[in-house]
Order: sequence, then structure tokens, then C-alpha cells
Amino acid sequence: MKRRTFVLSLVALAAGCADPRAHSHAVYMLVDTSGTYAEEVGKAQLIVNYLLGTLQPGDSLAVARVKSRSFSEKDIIAKATFDNRPSQANAQKRLFAEQVGAFTQTARGSVYTDITGGLIQGAMFLNETGAGKKTILIFSDMQEELDKAAVRSFPIDLKDIRVVAVNVVKLKTDNVDPRRYLGRLQDWQKRVEGAGAREWRVINDIEHLDALLKS
Repeated sequence: MKRRTFVLSLVALAAGCADPRAHSHAVYMLVDTSGTYAEEVGKAQLIVNYLLGTLQPGDSLAVARVKSRSFSEKDIIAKATFDNRPSQANAQKRLFAEQVGAFTQTARGSVYTDITGGLIQGAMFLNETGAGKKTILIFSDMQEELDKAAVRSFPIDLKDIRVVAVNVVKLKTDNVDPRRYLGRLQDWQKRVEGAGAREWRVINDIEHLDALLKS
């Protein structure tokens, strides 16, 4: 009986010492600032505000811009892992909202759109957090345009990461031929799932933001 009690105590101790990050959620949000989509940037603040109100202590959030070349930590506008102390977490969230607000008010359109580079940078950030749940949000029309020097035609690794495209507005050419829009999303789904992503999802109605953080 004593031996059984000792074993159960060890199991309980091991469970108590488990890495709490395994139960946390990390979100990396990419905000497209290229071409006419730069006009949509203000809506990104709504999504950020929702995330700030939903993510819990121990969760992580980062927001980065998508521009001509996006594989850079310099493109991260704001990032934080929220403290267990409510007062500290609230201070972090206020600062985060201010940083993103300043960005959305001054963002300038870029010539090219390096979504792939942003995905690679986002995956690196999420994996470094050690979070059990990892999500990349892409606030973009999903039209990637690279300059001639950018090399992105290689396999990328999005293993165990959920990828959600948000507010994928239709381009003028999509209105002429809807197959362009549908084909663009299908191509991204194929590439993301081929990179090992846990899930691919498209959410165009930002009023349905509750679906963002569901398992």
C-alpha cells in the first residue's frame, strides 16, 4: 500500500512540474501592407483588440507587417507573453494595443507582398514560444508578389501550426473572373497543408472572430 501511494505521489509531482507552456496558445498575426490592401489595415486593430481580450496569462501574441520582404524580426510591430499577474498583463496589453494603433495609423503601402517570408518568420517565433497551440493569422488578400531577387520557391515547415487567412478581400481581377480568387485560396491551402500545417481556414467576416481561437 505504501509503495502504491509513493508511486502515485511521484506521478502527481511529475504532472505538477510539467511545462505550463504546453497548455498555452501563441498567435502570430501577419498584416499585409502592400498595394491597395493597405487601405484595409485599420480593420486589423479590431482583430488585435479581440485577441488581447481573449488570450490568457502565459499566452503569446505577435503582430508583424507583410511587405516586399518579410523574413525579418524588424517587421514585428509588437510582441508579448502575457504575465500571470493581472496588473502586469493589463499593462502589457495596453502597450501592445498602442503599438499596433500607431502602426495602423501610419502604415504605408509596399510595392511587393512577401507572404512566404512572413510565414517562415512566424513559424520560428511560434516554435520558440514552446506553446502547445500555435496559430498564424494572415490579414491579406493572399496575392503574393515577389521582387526578382527574393527566393521563396522552396518547401517551408509549418508543422502543427494552424493557419487562418482573415479578411481576404477580392481584387478587381477576381470580380472579372471568380476562378482567380478561388484558385488563389486553393493554391495556398495546398501549400500550407503540404508544409505540415494542422489546419487551414479562411474567415472573411471579422464579426465571426470567435472562430479564431477555437481548437
